[in-house]
Amino acid sequence: MYWLIYLASAALILVTLLPLWRREDWWVRVWDFPRLQLACAAGILLLLQSLLLDEGATITLLVQTVTALCLCYQLWWIFPYTPLARHEVKASADINADTNLSIVTANVLTTNRQAQRFLALVEDMAPDIVVTLESDAWWQSQLDLLEDRYLHTLKCPLNNLYGMHVYSRLPLHDGQIEFLVEDDVPSMHAMVELPSGDCIRCHFLHPAPPSPTENEESAERDAELIMVAKSLQDYKKPVLVTGDLNDVAWSGTTRLFRKISGLLDPRVGRGMFNTYHAAIPLARWPLDHLFHSAHFTVNELKRLPGFGSDHFALYASLNMHRHALPSQDGLDAEAEDKAWAEEKLSQQSVDESDVPVPRV
Repeated sequence: MYWLIYLASAALILVTLLPLWRREDWWVRVWDFPRLQLACAAGILLLLQSLLLDEGATITLLVQTVTALCLCYQLWWIFPYTPLARHEVKASADINADTNLSIVTANVLTTNRQAQRFLALVEDMAPDIVVTLESDAWWQSQLDLLEDRYLHTLKCPLNNLYGMHVYSRLPLHDGQIEFLVEDDVPSMHAMVELPSGDCIRCHFLHPAPPSPTENEESAERDAELIMVAKSLQDYKKPVLVTGDLNDVAWSGTTRLFRKISGLLDPRVGRGMFNTYHAAIPLARWPLDHLFHSAHFTVNELKRLPGFGSDHFALYASLNMHRHALPSQDGLDAEAEDKAWAEEKLSQQSVDESDVPVPRV
């Protein structure tokens, strides 16, 4: 039994340290994801060490100390996504229908055939914009039922798990579908016009994840996120980025995206809003995201009920202000962050000039 505890403790230390290594191999980057689960494992291990190991032995003290450090380190990463942290984005003081924007972002799962459950969610929430990921031609045939109310659309049905659709009540100006890094992984870009006449620059993304069955490294995903981030770093008007980014909110890459872009995460101080995996409660993390500029405050943010996909949908209702709110600050990019961003782009021979800048 002692050796099992020692072995489990060594494994915990290894997977805690692995993400510090900036290698982009999937078997390294995968340990960015389960930080909550690893924190729970560290807590259980500490309890078992206290109960079963020789209390006075030096090795016991050493193992307990290192395990406690692993626990604290994992908690440090996820702490911002708990109600104990300060809100990064303020709650709206009131809701103005002319400057309000609501959006549902959903990875529908290509093989999922429970479209009516998803359409019922859309009917119930009545968002201004519906964004779907993994939507193929069959899903398009189901989603087109929305067109009597969602007159403005962008459609890219694919059967490779990277199809994408946008249905909007609000006008979409200069809508474009681009393949930023990989030839079979699209992204969508448009200006959304609010009833007030104000426009919001929107980017809808779904980069491929690092995994043994898709990209063996995170390089392609990282490059797509960073090139979009860099295209936004000097943009002073309202911006929104949403989609299944195949990365967790607390990873180094997502934090780098936020630092370079200057965008805010409305989940900070509110919760994790874990959207994947819908069928496995013990293995869930936030893969579906919404980031925005400091022009917005939060009316409502929630995870929607399941609809047969392996993802839950994310619903956000935001209120736009014509000027960025100076009291809302995100993460700042330092010289090291900027150098790391350039390195990621150079690996894929892309840069921010490849990202469309939609115009009215």
